[in-house]
Amino acid sequence: MRVIGLADAAADGPGAAALPGASIRPDGIVRERLLTLRAGLEDGLVGCAGLVERLLIGLLTGGHLLIEGAPGLAKTRAVKRLAAGLHTGFARVQCTPDLMPADLTGTTVWRPDGGRFEFLAGPLFHSLVLVDEINRAPPKVQSALLEGMAEHQVTVAGVTHPLPDPFMVVATQNPIEHAGTFPLPEAQLDRFLLHVVVEMPDEASERRILDLVEGEMNDEAAPMPVRLGAEELRAARAAALRTHVSPALKDFLVRLVAATRGGTAAPDLRAAVEHPVSPRGTLALMLAGKARAYLHGRDHVVPEDVLALAGDALAHRLSLTWRAAAEGQTARALVAGLLDRVRPL
Repeated sequence: MRVIGLADAAADGPGAAALPGASIRPDGIVRERLLTLRAGLEDGLVGCAGLVERLLIGLLTGGHLLIEGAPGLAKTRAVKRLAAGLHTGFARVQCTPDLMPADLTGTTVWRPDGGRFEFLAGPLFHSLVLVDEINRAPPKVQSALLEGMAEHQVTVAGVTHPLPDPFMVVATQNPIEHAGTFPLPEAQLDRFLLHVVVEMPDEASERRILDLVEGEMNDEAAPMPVRLGAEELRAARAAALRTHVSPALKDFLVRLVAATRGGTAAPDLRAAVEHPVSPRGTLALMLAGKARAYLHGRDHVVPEDVLALAGDALAHRLSLTWRAAAEGQTARALVAGLLDRVRPL
């Protein structure tokens, strides 16, 4: 069986050749180019500095992001602008209730002229994949996506195909409409490194949005100031992973996550938890903290990194009891309460 089509460029997707000299750039230059990418993203996304930072954290950790927000908050725009700043493959999947797994993974076709089956790769064989309105995809599609997110591979007709490196899924969902949607299973939610909630902009930011969009209507949008290749992303990821985490901070991470499972830190809050955070949540928070420290020019993680990312890294991994949910409690509020009681040493 031969793989053709998009899979022929599976290493990085179409047009994803590394920039000249990218593989030999020193860490400092790669980081400066990453910060230039960050500035370009923020220039086209008013009031979205937190979202931009978390998109870059996903790139630096190889983790996946779930972005939730009402329509019109630039969720899709943010990912498309990120793709414009990368010299790797990009694909967008618009989820609908009739979507099939093969629409993501690809399928095998019979070639009578050659007397053989050939695999036509789907959109998952790109380094950056936007899954728009993921909760509109049926369970079979979400299961196929879960294999790609968890194992960086897909299995079609009994044959396993590796996905490119780097590989990152950014999914969006709309919290307002629920008709025709399929809630994400807990196992899939747990595979997202961060769950980012995009809030409504304030008046000053919305005024700047008007000027930005009006300018883009009258003139072409300014191109991204830099495009990072796959080799540069891998080099930046390796540098971010070398960021130091002190034993005391690791203890803080463990105590924070363990507090969702019981103990003396916050027994009253634990009573609201049906399913606590697993060790994968601890690892996710540590990796995200490393990436944030790298973006801020530090070679070590500080408690502020953990405090800034705990809600996005842990809340979607918590399941509340029915009583807590009925009383109006939320997982994010519970994590915030734990941060007030579990403090760094």
